[in-house]
Amino acid sequence: MIGTTTPVFGANSIFLGMSIDPALLNHYAEQHSSAEPALLAKLRQATHQKVLQPRMLSGVLQGRLLALLARMHQPKNILEVGTFTGYATLCLAEGLQPGGTLYTLDKNEELFDFQRAFFDQSPYGAQIVQQVGDALELIPQLPGTFDLVFLDADKKNYPRYLELVLPKMPRGGLLISDNVLWSGKVLAPEEHKDLDTQALLAYNQTLANDPRLETVLLPVRDGLSVSRLR
Repeated sequence: MIGTTTPVFGANSIFLGMSIDPALLNHYAEQHSSAEPALLAKLRQATHQKVLQPRMLSGVLQGRLLALLARMHQPKNILEVGTFTGYATLCLAEGLQPGGTLYTLDKNEELFDFQRAFFDQSPYGAQIVQQVGDALELIPQLPGTFDLVFLDADKKNYPRYLELVLPKMPRGGLLISDNVLWSGKVLAPEEHKDLDTQALLAYNQTLANDPRLETVLLPVRDGLSVSRLR
């Protein structure tokens, strides 16, 4: 989920001596990436029409990146913490192995039926398991291990989620974390002392320095970290 639709590096950036509008760069990137599947375009439109805070939806470019990473990794089981309307869920499901399972956790029960309607229109509906509740309580109860984990929930609990999911990941498992740049607030922590910003500062530091992980932080939309369990 993204906290803002404005790229974190500002309204204009200087690139090779030119003033570049990041929105135009993003549009160019989308136009030169794989096309958004029709069902996801329908889901994106429905989210903007019917759901509060549609800006929390994963964008087209980020969605195609998630789908590509999942296809490359070919996970048997996926864990998603934070479902919203299910856009990222369906992107990740594109890489599921046949017979694999994707568990997606969210505390908002009001969106359960909305999500399920789109999941069941996809080829992956039978593989997607929704659970409603506090992820801190749900994660320890989940069976098995997860080859890919996507964190996109309340930022203040990212450090706690990390310690819960790592024991459930095999060597080589992929951890993807959204919103890690937090609208640029991580660049000015002295001005932003809220719990979310402080938690993300600690989380980003952990991902960069934890010997269990190798990590790259990508400035895609609101920041996307990709970590591999050694």
